[in-house]
Amino acid sequence: MSGFSEQYMPEIIGTRRRFHRRPELGWTEFETTAFIITRLEALGYEVHTGREIINPDHVLGRDPKAVSEAEARALSNGVPETLLRRMDGFTGAVGILDTGRPGPVAAFRFEIDALPIQEITDPASGHLPAAGGFASEIPGRMHACGHDAHAAIGLGLARWASEHRSELRGRLKMIFQPAEEGTRGAAAMAASGIVDDADWLFGAHVGAPAKPGEIFIVERGFMATTKFDLDFTGVPSHAGAAPEKGRSALLAASDAALLMSAIPRTSQGDTRISVGKLAAGDGRNITPSHAHMECEVRGSTWDANSFMFGRAREAAAGAAAAFGVKCVLTKTGEASDLFSTPAAVDVMRRAATRVSGTRAKVVEECSGSEDCTMLMRSAEAHGGNAGFFLYGCSNRGHHRPDFDVQDTENLRPGFEMFVNILRIVSGIES
Repeated sequence: MSGFSEQYMPEIIGTRRRFHRRPELGWTEFETTAFIITRLEALGYEVHTGREIINPDHVLGRDPKAVSEAEARALSNGVPETLLRRMDGFTGAVGILDTGRPGPVAAFRFEIDALPIQEITDPASGHLPAAGGFASEIPGRMHACGHDAHAAIGLGLARWASEHRSELRGRLKMIFQPAEEGTRGAAAMAASGIVDDADWLFGAHVGAPAKPGEIFIVERGFMATTKFDLDFTGVPSHAGAAPEKGRSALLAASDAALLMSAIPRTSQGDTRISVGKLAAGDGRNITPSHAHMECEVRGSTWDANSFMFGRAREAAAGAAAAFGVKCVLTKTGEASDLFSTPAAVDVMRRAATRVSGTRAKVVEECSGSEDCTMLMRSAEAHGGNAGFFLYGCSNRGHHRPDFDVQDTENLRPGFEMFVNILRIVSGIES
């Protein structure tokens, strides 16, 4: 196995840079999805997309106008209309490779979306994408979290499996998930049932706390989270001549923000709450009839998060009632806490020992949230094993305009980890 990744890395790096140049936000990744579908089919995969892998009833945080604009942009940039019709307005793809021999169903998940960030483009800045000529071509959009690297590694693994099909057993599912940012995409994929038959499911992320040469096997961690918007509708009036006729959506929203911030914490786990945005009002002498809030709760356990979300709903409803306005809550994202099964942890441990030049350790705490947990939760609920790991890179922090994964050095460990995991669960190696 020594040096097996060398023949794959040029293609993986090239694919990552292609994705990096054309970043697309969650639920609008039509160019990215089209490339993935075309590549998977060329490798001999049975490919599913659109409503085959997305349950529309569970879609979160999808803007129809942005979707329509992205479809038009994709068409103008050469994506065939036949592919867009297959997607039917929903991005993401799942490639299935059947070896023809009895064995487990092994699923691997890779996210594909970017962020609303303006990337550094000055070649003199030292930022590799700018210096290397593959910085974002789309203003205000950037792969600032490494999902371009994830998708490229996924296609690298798909190629490796296709070329080693005769050695493998069972069925392989390559899951390319849209809209991870904001934890919006995995719930709809899980609800489609695509991982219900998975004996094994693995996901990963580049960077986070892992430094170059480090592999973190995440036994448990990440916070469960629910993202939601609140829209208050009141009654306008002249604030001076007839204040009693108005019903202030702004005051209701402000009261809701204070009430939510004061929610008593729970013994079920560590919790967070954030009122990140409040916009309201039309003018100084008009009773505000509309207010919009963007909020989130988190919990170190699913139950703790559910507690916070339930109390936040009560606070918003109470504030609306107190001020005589209406309130509509819209869930825009969701993720669970993470538990890798013991069997999956064992597989990842063994896989990590075969990645040269790296140090591996098991961790039980990771900050932030990750919606791969929704797929893991679904697979585990149906009797499967699921695991998650991190592989390192140097960065000043994710979601920054200077974020980069240093693809020539740091993608190999992630690729080799996935290959090693597949070899173990397919029975090639013990």
